[in-house]
Amino acid sequence: MNDQIFQIVLDDDSETREERDDAPRFPDIELIPQDYFAPLDLEKIFGRKAILEVDLGCGDGGFVAELAAKFPERNFLGIERLGGRVLRGCRKVTRLGVQNVRYLRIESGYAVRYLLAPESVDVVHLLFPDPWPKKKHKRRRIVQPAFLEAIHRMLIPGGRFRIATDQENYFSVIRDLIPPQLFAPNAPEPNEIFPLTTFERHFVREASPIYRLDLRKIS
Repeated sequence: MNDQIFQIVLDDDSETREERDDAPRFPDIELIPQDYFAPLDLEKIFGRKAILEVDLGCGDGGFVAELAAKFPERNFLGIERLGGRVLRGCRKVTRLGVQNVRYLRIESGYAVRYLLAPESVDVVHLLFPDPWPKKKHKRRRIVQPAFLEAIHRMLIPGGRFRIATDQENYFSVIRDLIPPQLFAPNAPEPNEIFPLTTFERHFVREASPIYRLDLRKIS
């Protein structure tokens, strides 16, 4: 692994010493790829072939863990850069007793570009990504044209891309970046209910508006 990729995987300055331990505490839940330059063998990782949902920037892992408990017939992959959050996600999965979740500690943008094979993912969740509100930091936003192309590439035909943010300005930027030749608005199931993320619970308590996009791959 070269220095750049090593930094992507292990950059974790905000965590405690306990949470920075590089050895996986839950080897059956935290995924450590043997090769960071090749697509993941998802069927081998989960021990089966099933619908795959990916949560990019999954935070403490609560959202994806609750989804996994609700849909045991599906596979779920949470991707998160910070090791402490991955550790908390693993603990949640252990408490719930589910076996269809894996967490991968890495930058979401790298995973989308290099670790998820074309047409390997059924649903992608991008919930409350860092808005990087300062003008000088906007280039750090994850939603960029190349990122959207990578999402389109890894989704199966007709695959779904869900986005949520509390930032109206960022939402407008994201909406304007969506290529209409690649994605179309999707109509969610009438009775579809998703678990709340930690951020979303806060916004609901504060009665803050939440802006959402639900898209489907069309070409």
